[in-house]
Amino acid sequence: MSLIGHNTPPIFKRGPAPTVRLMLYVSAALVLLVTDLKFRYLEFMRQTVAVVLYPVERAAATPADLVLNAATYFATLAKVQQENSLLRRQQLRMSEQLMRHEQLAQENGRLRILLGMRDELPARSVAADVLYAAHDPFSRKVILDRGSTHGIAQGDAVVDERGVIGQVTRVHPIQAEVTLLTDKEQAIPIAVQRNGLRGVVFGAGAGQLELRYLPATADVQPGDTLLTSGLDGLYLPGLPVAKVIRVDRDTQAFARIFCLPVGGVEQSTQVLVMGRLSPPQPPMSEEGGDDVVVGADTGKDS
Repeated sequence: MSLIGHNTPPIFKRGPAPTVRLMLYVSAALVLLVTDLKFRYLEFMRQTVAVVLYPVERAAATPADLVLNAATYFATLAKVQQENSLLRRQQLRMSEQLMRHEQLAQENGRLRILLGMRDELPARSVAADVLYAAHDPFSRKVILDRGSTHGIAQGDAVVDERGVIGQVTRVHPIQAEVTLLTDKEQAIPIAVQRNGLRGVVFGAGAGQLELRYLPATADVQPGDTLLTSGLDGLYLPGLPVAKVIRVDRDTQAFARIFCLPVGGVEQSTQVLVMGRLSPPQPPMSEEGGDDVVVGADTGKDS
């Protein structure tokens, strides 16, 4: 049987040994490295390979970049939210402090005005703070932090920096109850500042006053200022009480005149309690005294 035309069995095919092939590859690499360093033959090939592989590298790096960017975004978002929360708290604190400072400045301004009024008043007066409103839905009363031990007496007038707000109606040793002008049980004699017309203002509730018992032809106009007349002996004359806001003149005999208090009846926190002036005493007559003495002596002589 002829063997011509048949392939040689694999057992007889032997290539270079692995060690030889390794040495050949290393030698070729060294030759290429030295040649490239000296003559720059492979520079163009490297650039071409870099350009070709750039999209592949970017595609391979995209997932990692997305993960890194997402982590950075959420970390930054959490930090920004924390900073915003801190800034909000700081803003709230600063707003509260600013409001408190403004409130204190307003209170100090009102207190300075009240103290100035006290120095100018001819009667005794006591500065007081409003503690709270009385728990009575059918009346308008407030409680002060001063009482009889501080010189406050029943019937004393109570004013703020703008005008009259009420009258002391009950006194305790360290507290006093004030009935406000707007209470329906309260009345105060007044005079119209513009023409001196006298009348009586009554509380009408709901923050309003009513000037009653004036004829329909009375010279009272919206915008007129009402002052205390002092005829009752309780209020000093000339204190601002109210402003006329509406005058109804109908067929009835009396006009209906509605007013708003000038003072902060429902808002004041610092007030001045004004005592009443002592009625003037008639002067002693020297001649009368002599007559008495003479009469006494005459009685002795007889």
